[in-house]
Amino acid sequence: MRYTTLMPLSSGRRTLVANLLLLGFLGAFAWLEASYPDTYYRSVQEDQALEWASFWSFFIAGGVFTVAAWRQRGTTGSVPWFLVGLAMFCVFVAMEEISWGQRVFGHRPPDYFLAQNYQQEINLHNLASTKLRLIAFRGIVLGYGVLLPLVASVPIVRRLLDRLAIVPPPVGLTPSMLAMFWIHAVYPWKFTGEVIECALGFGFLFAALANASGFSGERASGSLKPAAATLALVVALAFSTAWWSQNRQSGDPANLELARAEAVALKNDLTELAEAKGKPSITKCGLHKRLYTFVQKKKMKKYARALAEGSFAGLADRGLPEARAEFFLDPWNSPYWIRDRCEKENGRRVVFVYSFGPNRSRDSSRWKILGDDIGEYVFVEP
Repeated sequence: MRYTTLMPLSSGRRTLVANLLLLGFLGAFAWLEASYPDTYYRSVQEDQALEWASFWSFFIAGGVFTVAAWRQRGTTGSVPWFLVGLAMFCVFVAMEEISWGQRVFGHRPPDYFLAQNYQQEINLHNLASTKLRLIAFRGIVLGYGVLLPLVASVPIVRRLLDRLAIVPPPVGLTPSMLAMFWIHAVYPWKFTGEVIECALGFGFLFAALANASGFSGERASGSLKPAAATLALVVALAFSTAWWSQNRQSGDPANLELARAEAVALKNDLTELAEAKGKPSITKCGLHKRLYTFVQKKKMKKYARALAEGSFAGLADRGLPEARAEFFLDPWNSPYWIRDRCEKENGRRVVFVYSFGPNRSRDSSRWKILGDDIGEYVFVEP
């Protein structure tokens, strides 16, 4: 059995370029969050270019790992189980990132996912606890991205990995992978996870390209063009699909009227609950959750029971499907959200309930209902 350890991305120039891109990507979002928080907030939302870049980087990495596995089989004669596993993992992560097309096509998830998945989406990773997800994510970054290439640099370990047909990523990518692990552990800003997920997707893509090139017999001084072309493809696809997803519309204009009526009903229900408690709102400053997730919290169960008999639930008598009434879904089968935003310094406070609207993508800011989002202000204090 013969295995080539020559991996182009391990060369000095390629390693430098890869690390500069990954670290620059992380630094750019850190600067954006500090300098332009509203722009940062919009960029990390669902169906924006960042999320689609995560999807396309993992998805294409899956294809490249498949090519690397085929080349490994032809070069060494071994069963490329590890690279095939990486390919399957990357495709799985990509599909989980877009909830297996749920928001893209607007289909309603099965009741099990609506009740058990806190994001009310068709994906498996959000069925696990937050602690378990964090351990798994950081374990993948540290184990695959840092520890595996480092131990593979020890000759006796490398020979063992060769016999087991385990192909590590280039050791030159460890600085970027270690930075991802550290930033995710510190979590210095909101939505850090979304940024790191995308960066990790690019990291897996670079690793896949290195593996595929290594088994092709390319020299370490080979051209950067294949990697540059693949990266450009991911970026182009990310922005084009983000534009498409933000501009797609529902084919049924009657859904707009339904959503407006439902938003008014939800506003009335929330207002009545607050008045019964003698408060301006049943929410607290800083809250931003799916309405179903909010009322399912242990301390909020009383509100869930009250809403089950309120104006919104009453729309079931006028044709509102029971599943949408029970799980607070809009006509496009996306969750209704509730937001409580305030500034304690000047007393400003805004509470609103809203739907993502026909494009099934959040357009609203932290203070206003914007774009094609459909909602109602529950409480406004200038």
